[in-house]
Amino acid sequence: MSKLKVIIASDSIGETGELVAKACLSQFNLSNEQEAIIRYPYIETEDNVDDVVDLAKSKNAIVVYTIIKPDLRSYIRSELKNEDISSVDVMGPLMEILTGETNDEPYYEPGRVHKLDEDYFKKIEAIEFAVKYDDGKDAGGLDKADIVLIGVSRTSKTPLSQFLALKKYKVMNVPLMPEVTPPEELFQVDPKKCIGLVINSNSLNKIRKKRLSQLGLKDTASYAKDERINEELEYFNEVIGQIGCPVIDVSEKAIEETANEILKYVEAGKIDTKG
Repeated sequence: MSKLKVIIASDSIGETGELVAKACLSQFNLSNEQEAIIRYPYIETEDNVDDVVDLAKSKNAIVVYTIIKPDLRSYIRSELKNEDISSVDVMGPLMEILTGETNDEPYYEPGRVHKLDEDYFKKIEAIEFAVKYDDGKDAGGLDKADIVLIGVSRTSKTPLSQFLALKKYKVMNVPLMPEVTPPEELFQVDPKKCIGLVINSNSLNKIRKKRLSQLGLKDTASYAKDERINEELEYFNEVIGQIGCPVIDVSEKAIEETANEILKYVEAGKIDTKG
């Protein structure tokens, strides 16, 4: 048997067409020597289509094409038909059905599925980052972070980090307490990446007492005492003053509210997430 040749023509990388072709070829008793798949990606012009048609004629090949843009799809369909070349339009028929069913126009963006995959993996990467660098575990994350949250205990640093990770931002949070010197790298990182989270003493007192109760401890522990809270807040102001970053008051605010304020800083360019 002569070698069966299949050309994958695509206005993206051609991965979808190749997967379809290989799935179909696997249903036949063909050895590797009896089949040849040639990928022709990034078709953008009618000249590119002409090259595919000429190649198919010279190789006596079947053409499997995944062309998103209607004008190019129509052109390749017409040229292949004129040259009597066997072909399969992988995307066109379903795109037309979906257009009718949704009463909506497609984006007509080649490679869009890979953009969606990339967004998904960025989100997963950001979530893993937030977990790895939660609570200042490794100062090495400061350079890699898009956003650095700084605050005393119980200012929602961890849930905010996770919430922002779902928006694909790599967030590190750094806890402040008078007895522990912050990492030196914190004062070297670009302050545009940093946000201080402040809270009023009354709100923090209530939150900490509730936390102690959840842990089965008495709410008279120094952790929830006004003196201790005020000491920590004063230390917070001292450190943030050295860094020179924006501060958001999280008192009585839901996570979503604080996150939206942080995102406003990002969108306004006040936080540099490209550093």
